[in-house]
Amino acid sequence: MRFQVPQFINVEDKILGPFSIKQFVYLVGGAGMVYIAFHFLPWYLSILIIVPVAGFTLALAFLKPNGKPFIFMVQAAIQYALSSRLYLWKRVPKKMTAESAVKELTPNAGIPSLSDSKLKDLTWALDINQNVKRRK
Repeated sequence: MRFQVPQFINVEDKILGPFSIKQFVYLVGGAGMVYIAFHFLPWYLSILIIVPVAGFTLALAFLKPNGKPFIFMVQAAIQYALSSRLYLWKRVPKKMTAESAVKELTPNAGIPSLSDSKLKDLTWALDINQNVKRRK
């Protein structure tokens, strides 16, 4: 017995000509908001509302940046704006005092000096590592 395997499952169904159900809902919702703004506000205020609403509606219906629907980008922007952020590093400027200015100007102020015992330990450790590597 053979079964029909659905093909093109990532393509949305079209209704009312070239529009999918989502596109139709976005366009009807935007048209409703434009209609309400036009009839209940003076024309100069309604234009300030109609232009962004119409642009946003058209972007929701037809814009696909990087092959994904625009609503995913809107969702990501809202999620980013409302979520908390973790700052790993924030620069805190230091106040300059007379003592710190003198320390910065003196040469070798930040270079540590090796004492005799530390220097001997370091050379001994380096010699041991070189001898071990040669024997292998």
